[in-house]
Amino acid sequence: MDQSLIFDLDLINKYDRAGPRYTSYPTAPQFHEGFGEAAYREVAARSNASGRPLSLYFHIPFCDTVCFYCACNKIATKDRGMAAGYLQRVHREIALQGALFDRGRRVEQLHWGGGTPTFISHEQMRELMAVTREHFDLADDESGEFSIEIDPREATAGSIALLREIGFNRLSLGVQDLDPKVQQAVNRIQSEAETMAVIDAARDNGYRSVSIDLIYGLPLQTAESFIRTLDRIIEVGPDRLSVFNYAHLPERFKPQRRINAVDLPRPAEKLEILRTTIEHLTDAGYVYIGMDHFARPDDELAIAQREGTLYRNFQGYSTHAECDLVAMGVTSISMIEPTYSQNVRGLEEYYQRLDEGHLPVFRGIELTRDDRIRRDVITRLICNFVLDFATLERRWGIDFRDYFGDSLARLEGMEADGLLETDADGIRVLPRGRLLIRNICMVFDRYLPPVEEQKSFSRVI
Repeated sequence: MDQSLIFDLDLINKYDRAGPRYTSYPTAPQFHEGFGEAAYREVAARSNASGRPLSLYFHIPFCDTVCFYCACNKIATKDRGMAAGYLQRVHREIALQGALFDRGRRVEQLHWGGGTPTFISHEQMRELMAVTREHFDLADDESGEFSIEIDPREATAGSIALLREIGFNRLSLGVQDLDPKVQQAVNRIQSEAETMAVIDAARDNGYRSVSIDLIYGLPLQTAESFIRTLDRIIEVGPDRLSVFNYAHLPERFKPQRRINAVDLPRPAEKLEILRTTIEHLTDAGYVYIGMDHFARPDDELAIAQREGTLYRNFQGYSTHAECDLVAMGVTSISMIEPTYSQNVRGLEEYYQRLDEGHLPVFRGIELTRDDRIRRDVITRLICNFVLDFATLERRWGIDFRDYFGDSLARLEGMEADGLLETDADGIRVLPRGRLLIRNICMVFDRYLPPVEEQKSFSRVI
């Protein structure tokens, strides 16, 4: 498979609009409160017949300080004592969830996200993993993909060693930008030494993969300044990089109101940052996986993409496509085929429901057959940039061109622009279209609102 990428400024300007990131399909606006705890329990019990392995996600929402750009569900606090009450309820949720799934369903994927997972103490980390093992069968033979998000300001060599000891084998480090001026503007003061110490500790402790997150489009960034950060990161050679586009949506995310909008790079400068980033990463040997993600060509994600088996869920890209995802903690989203379900967002309600012996699910959706077909199409495109009609037709018992006639007609303009090519066998996204994969996926989205109503989504570039 050709994994090259072409930055075409004219096409990017033509197609730059707001749209979903498709961590799920249907996307979260379609979730409804008619799907609650009872429906979730029924689906979980039914799923045991499949014998599918499991993926677990734990949301640790606390942060010592708030980064102004952040759009995550988090609680900024200096009170470390808050973690004890929260984890007590998470342990209860683990027990309730574990009772729903057959013990023989092995956990092949596990992720702690936040917030800042390392906000909790070493003792609490040990206990959380121990309680998880008590109720779920974790893959302890290194075949599992067990990852954690790390804020280097909240990690030491000792904590990195501890996390490896209790089972983690992958780290994702939030760096964003090494420029002190940018860090000051977004309230994330993080020295280069802190970041490098965590990377060194990860390698000393035998982690299988180190990923680094950067953000472009932050205040006071220029193409020149961002490339200085990028080149320093390339020097230490992470296995994967995520280079996210900062979406300035202060009307939705209160911390962003503390960013001075006049300091944000102008659109042309932002695109230049992206162009030079792609150029430098390509020259350094990284390949574009999609949706802001790059990896070394020998990384599992890059190999899976070439083999057409890459998968994507709320935890990002993965090689574990056949798992049911059980998510725990406030606002977390589970995916038990063929449903999505979301936990309550507030701590008080989360505590109350668990104290009363209830799962904290408050909304979700059970997918229709059409939803599942469209999800399959979108997932294959966004992961592998290729769609084989015959495969879809065999799986779903449809004639692709008949079922998606309107969508294929809408792709004609994109094909004329060189974003993709279609023939009797399928769709192939071309190097010029890979940065615009969200636009291509939107063609298959039955729920997508009119353009003027898409303000809640980030822009595709």
